[in-house]
Amino acid sequence: MASPDFHPRTGVSSMRAAVLVEAGRIEVRDVPRLDPLPHEVMVRVQAVGLCGTDLHIASGEANYNLDEFGRERALSQHPQILGHEITGVIVEAGAAARDTSLGDRVVIDQGRTCVSDGRTPACEYCHSGDSHQCDHYREHGITGLPGGFAEFVTVPAVNAVPLLFHIEPEHAALTEPLGCILHSMAMMARASTRFRLGNASSHGAVGAVLICGGGPAGLLFLQYLRNVERFDGLVMVSEPDGHKRDLARRWGAIPIDPGAADIVMQVRDHTGGVGVELLIEASGAGEIFHAIPGLIRKQATVLLYGHGHRGVDLSVMNQVQFREPVLVSPAGASGGHDSAGRPLTYLHALRLLEAGTIDVAPLITHRYTTLDELPQAFAGDHRQAGYVKGVLLQ
Repeated sequence: MASPDFHPRTGVSSMRAAVLVEAGRIEVRDVPRLDPLPHEVMVRVQAVGLCGTDLHIASGEANYNLDEFGRERALSQHPQILGHEITGVIVEAGAAARDTSLGDRVVIDQGRTCVSDGRTPACEYCHSGDSHQCDHYREHGITGLPGGFAEFVTVPAVNAVPLLFHIEPEHAALTEPLGCILHSMAMMARASTRFRLGNASSHGAVGAVLICGGGPAGLLFLQYLRNVERFDGLVMVSEPDGHKRDLARRWGAIPIDPGAADIVMQVRDHTGGVGVELLIEASGAGEIFHAIPGLIRKQATVLLYGHGHRGVDLSVMNQVQFREPVLVSPAGASGGHDSAGRPLTYLHALRLLEAGTIDVAPLITHRYTTLDELPQAFAGDHRQAGYVKGVLLQ
């Protein structure tokens, strides 16, 4: 496997990695282990979460490794090491790496930006704090740069966020998905909306929320609403899997089984016939767009978090647009940097996990202890009843 073209590399040794060589086929191979450049660190991977994005790429439904003209790079020519929800231990540091020590336990921001790679002047997106939209943005484990399904990963030193308190590696690995939720909520707060989060009984406040999808993202949104925003209104979670509905109930939501009865009728029954002021689409299920007009109030906010939505004709948006919702479409976990260049969203997410404000332990239902188990993990474990989240532990 060729080393990435993002930086010239010399003096590499080898490591084991799970390599996506074609859609639906992952092989464990020996690949180059990239020595850190002066501003980088090498991290021995301890845990990596399996994300829906990994599953979409591995199945061939998505490919974010693009050339300069926006064309997909074929896996046959550019095999990929996936995995972007990463935690580990720093084992080597470049000569110019700041604020790092060998042995530090860290979580990884997988995105490479102007800030992380020291470009000056920074592009307008990095300058404004929207680093996930950096003009030069690339991601380890997503856009072709080697990810965490390997023994080691080499990243900019400022992308390695140190843990301050002990939490299990499998929990620390969920910093990245929680960071995405924080970024989504921040984007929604910046949007000009008719209904705002706050005391649900206040004038102009969101009174009812529907979260479509009770997977890791949907359940993290739920916990964020209850434990960080302290939202005291009605929250419903629509989810066909019974175990996920039980988790939603545990964290203060009314679970809805979309297969038991018409989802619109169920939501209308719970909201006195008016629908919700905030809908969070975290399922990636295209058919939900057929139901949105009946689920929301006029001028509600619709947060489009999920990806996929295959097989849906865009004409379903006609009635959605007629209700004048504010559509918020976040991506990733950007949110500016501290004075040392470290990503603020990851810092915030990690501190919430360390404090126990967000509980991710019940989300982890499947654990894999070697790279050799990953092909099976991608072969269909995520379709099993009761599956919520898988994590590779090394």
